[in-house]
Amino acid sequence: MLLALDVGNTNTVLGLYRLDEDPPKLAVHWRITTHRAQTVDEYGVFLVKLFEMNGMTPSQVTHIIISSVVPPVESTLRQMCETYFHLQPLFVEPGIKTGMPVLVDNPAELGADRLVNAIAAFERYGGPCIVVDFGTATTFDVISARGEYLGGAIAPGLGISADALFSRAARLGRVDIKRPAKVIGSNTVSHLQSGLYYGYIGLVDGILERMTAELGTRPQVIATGGLARQISTDSRYIGEIDDMLTLDGLLILFERNRAARPRNRAH
Repeated sequence: MLLALDVGNTNTVLGLYRLDEDPPKLAVHWRITTHRAQTVDEYGVFLVKLFEMNGMTPSQVTHIIISSVVPPVESTLRQMCETYFHLQPLFVEPGIKTGMPVLVDNPAELGADRLVNAIAAFERYGGPCIVVDFGTATTFDVISARGEYLGGAIAPGLGISADALFSRAARLGRVDIKRPAKVIGSNTVSHLQSGLYYGYIGLVDGILERMTAELGTRPQVIATGGLARQISTDSRYIGEIDDMLTLDGLLILFERNRAARPRNRAH
């Protein structure tokens, strides 16, 4: 089995793929909080418990691939993989075979998760396309009809935007961020919900509108990330919601690099 980990600033998503099936099938997946200060053993014990809860053992894992945007945890995860799974993980980093030209000024600056999303989106939906990933930050990644990564944009995530508002406005209490019954609110809670929800949709659709104009053709727009389903409902541009886009992209990258890594066991 392949263990795929997507380590984000807020959450880490894990997936187990059965490699003995054609095509490989996602057997189980989890979403956990990313802890920068956790030790090798804390990560290891936690993952072992997750496996046990699903009737599995770490010995069933034969390969591991990791994308991370949190450098402080990468050495910890590497040691955890070697200690608890006896495997050397493959990291999405410069030098990995991607199959996608990255047409930006400095490809090394591109976040691993964004590259993984772009590869998965083009593989599954074709191009041109745009991936909107609703995470700690909301990222927009544009892929051409020929499968080239063209560039994108980064905006503060909805959670960050809400936190900034609540922390700076003393008389405004925290509210549950959700779609209000109507745009014109009748109390402070609905005022906040309307501004946060519809204001953020305006941000997303405004960026997508301008990107579409620059491309000169209407691309397919795919949303992923923790808030994708919550925000995408009222978007005029988002056509697909793909919760497993990043994990599936890690599977694609693993398969493209598998031949170059015949031995994966740590010694």
